[in-house]
Amino acid sequence: MSEELCKFLKNRVAVAGLVVIVLMTLAAALAPALAPYPPDEQFFEGLTLEGAPLPPNATFWLGTDQLGRDLLSRLLYGARTSLVIGVLANGVAVLLGTFLGVTAGYIQGWVGTAIMRFTDLMTAFPALILAIALAAIFQPSLWIVAMVIAMVNWVQIARVVYTETVALAEREYIEACRALGANWPRVLFRHILPHLVPTMLVYATLGIATTVLLEATLSFLGIGVRPPEASWGNIIYENQTYFASAPWLVFIPGAAILLLALAFNLVGDGLRDALDPTQRGRE
Repeated sequence: MSEELCKFLKNRVAVAGLVVIVLMTLAAALAPALAPYPPDEQFFEGLTLEGAPLPPNATFWLGTDQLGRDLLSRLLYGARTSLVIGVLANGVAVLLGTFLGVTAGYIQGWVGTAIMRFTDLMTAFPALILAIALAAIFQPSLWIVAMVIAMVNWVQIARVVYTETVALAEREYIEACRALGANWPRVLFRHILPHLVPTMLVYATLGIATTVLLEATLSFLGIGVRPPEASWGNIIYENQTYFASAPWLVFIPGAAILLLALAFNLVGDGLRDALDPTQRGRE
């Protein structure tokens, strides 16, 4: 077992976060088997005589929503949406940011300057406002929302990768490789990119938490994943008028979003401590 893995496993908080992620992923993957009812089925007995949602009970363990649908079933299927968007959008953002950061940092010159000025321009726009504008232009769907979030989340890792690439390109062993006749693909893929893998892993983990929160925000604002497809954000959006009379419809999906984001942050912090050589020796 490698030293990094041992150090990560000794971090109990990070391991606890990993356990939460694994359990939520299994629950999302097994949603058809675990969900007691179809997520879109409306039950006549799922509402009170006044037409209000039912609180948690023996039949509907987490209660029902404003249309008489089982909240537990919608949460399980909503976990699928949140995790797919989180992993897909953040994966695209990490790959795009790494590609642009490495290109700008290694080639430099006018190409690097143009890429980094474009990155600065994207940084100047608030991520939420830009995501809202892009989501309003395109027809919202799961894949469109994922791509919109990826387009606003790549700038942070691009700047970090650019800085690290510039520092690595000036190392003596890189200059020695060039002097020995190594071409740029060999230098880039054999001697620079391997040093960027820890940074990519940490950002890939921490960024999922931000992506899940941004997806929930867009869905809550009504420009994310559209009903009847369930996501944790649009569950809150659909039931926000029942905040006072049926608080479980807001607090339960909100707690799920908070728990998943916290778990990914804890795992990301654990990976940073395990992979970053400057963190060695810290308690």
